[in-house]
Amino acid sequence: MSLHSRSTGRERHRSTTRPNNRGRRHEVVCAACDALTTVPFRPTADRPVYCRPCFQNHRRPLPVRSRTRDSQSPRPIEEAQPATDDRAAAFEGMGLRSGVLAVIAGMGITEPTPIQKQSIPLLLAGRDVMGQARTGSGKTLAFAVPLVERCDPSHRAVQALVLVPTRELAIQVAAVAGALAAARGLRVQSLYGGRSIRPERAALKRGAHVVVGTPGRTLDHLRQRNLDLDGLRLLVLDEADEMLDKGFAHDVEAILERTPPERQTALFSATMPKWVANTAKKHLREPERVEIDADIQAPPSVEHQVYTIERGDKIEALQALLDESDGPVIVFGRTKHGVRKLARQLDSLGYRVGALQGNLKQNARERVLANFRSGTAPILVATNVAARGIDVEGIDQVVNYDLPDSPQLFTHRVGRTGRMGRHGEAITFVTPDEARKWRQIERSLGHRVTGEPWRRAS
Repeated sequence: MSLHSRSTGRERHRSTTRPNNRGRRHEVVCAACDALTTVPFRPTADRPVYCRPCFQNHRRPLPVRSRTRDSQSPRPIEEAQPATDDRAAAFEGMGLRSGVLAVIAGMGITEPTPIQKQSIPLLLAGRDVMGQARTGSGKTLAFAVPLVERCDPSHRAVQALVLVPTRELAIQVAAVAGALAAARGLRVQSLYGGRSIRPERAALKRGAHVVVGTPGRTLDHLRQRNLDLDGLRLLVLDEADEMLDKGFAHDVEAILERTPPERQTALFSATMPKWVANTAKKHLREPERVEIDADIQAPPSVEHQVYTIERGDKIEALQALLDESDGPVIVFGRTKHGVRKLARQLDSLGYRVGALQGNLKQNARERVLANFRSGTAPILVATNVAARGIDVEGIDQVVNYDLPDSPQLFTHRVGRTGRMGRHGEAITFVTPDEARKWRQIERSLGHRVTGEPWRRAS
């Protein structure tokens, strides 16, 4: 969808909104392709929404719900017709239901990625799994497919829980899982902070089979007895390195204590330090390790460029880079205050920019991301909150305006570009006082990256 057509859609929104609100359209992000679109109904958290092209792809293969007066109650859903040969070939031999295969085909996926090919059969067989693969390699689908296959739509209980570190990742994972779950009559509910807890409480009371949540909000629901995990079959820790780090470890441990000991557990991450594997041993039973490109920290499709630069020259250097860029760019800062300040500077210089940092309320976060995805604000200045869970197609360039505090964060930042084998560029500014920190990050890449001094334009 082009920027022109989106602008037209917004104008149509304003012109067709009547006093009685009939004809009003709501902006949403497509659950299949992440494009910004509008729909004539108010979206709900447990219902995936698609843009028109993706909806056309989905409407034939997806099963049809029986029409009933009580739309809130889960009803048996007819299985889709047997998948055609080209759909079945995509995940041949995995024994997936035809409805799930049809949804995967509707996503435009023709072949499983290596992490999906190795992990899905293990999870379907009930094995615990530790999966490591670089960012953008398809890890979400690797656990979402077996998750919906193993849940029973006739059993009204939470059977699968996915814990994620950020709100953005919760939204993204819930969208992918929700699209697959619809083929089996399963309900997916996301839980995250920055919004009222009451709608989540009501949704859990109506019944959910799959929950995707951040640790803090999930624990809030457990303590308030809105959420019962006694029937849990599968627990997934996405971005496991961060989930088991000191920032989330306490909440994650408290949640695990409320789950059945016989549950199946899976850990997925782009980086899997030794301490994560050691910590995970007490939570998993004889796990199978799946490692894809485990010795390569940065995606091979990303070209690195490092500039040694004086701190006072960074804004001028960033302007020169942005002036040469045609596509979406993420600029990473280190602190919330620094990100806000940099975004204001760029805005005053005439750049279309959005700022993403941890203090934003959830509706403001979603508005910033929607503008970034749509091209309304193709420059996103962000803290490390954007290093995980933002999956936007076609990010041409990532700029490390400030160095991150660890090699793992550098890996996740760079992983926002060059996704799924596409080419991307990572540009890093290194000031004289950051030379030692950069050498530590460079060692994690496994090869030297030749730097050059930044020279002011004459």
